[in-house]
Amino acid sequence: MTYVVMAEWTALDGEESAVAETLRVLTPLSRAEPGNLTYRAHVSDSDPRRFLIYEEYVDAAAFEAHRASPHFQEHVVGDCLARLASREITVYRPLAD
Repeated sequence: MTYVVMAEWTALDGEESAVAETLRVLTPLSRAEPGNLTYRAHVSDSDPRRFLIYEEYVDAAAFEAHRASPHFQEHVVGDCLARLASREITVYRPLAD
């Protein structure tokens, strides 16, 4: 059973371009992780400060490895979190495979 994560980020006013650039950098790095099945970043059509990241991993351990990765630590923890007004992470599981 896969491990699905939806991350919803809202950038601080004026930080939306920097957050978008972080996601552009992070996307290919995250997709290259061994346990990653899908990593897709989206921006809202109605509010350029709002972002949705859809992530799917082989299991919870792969997601934890993602969060511990050097690129996540550098780009998200070390930079992007300070640019966010809010961040919500929700984990989902498939109803059936």
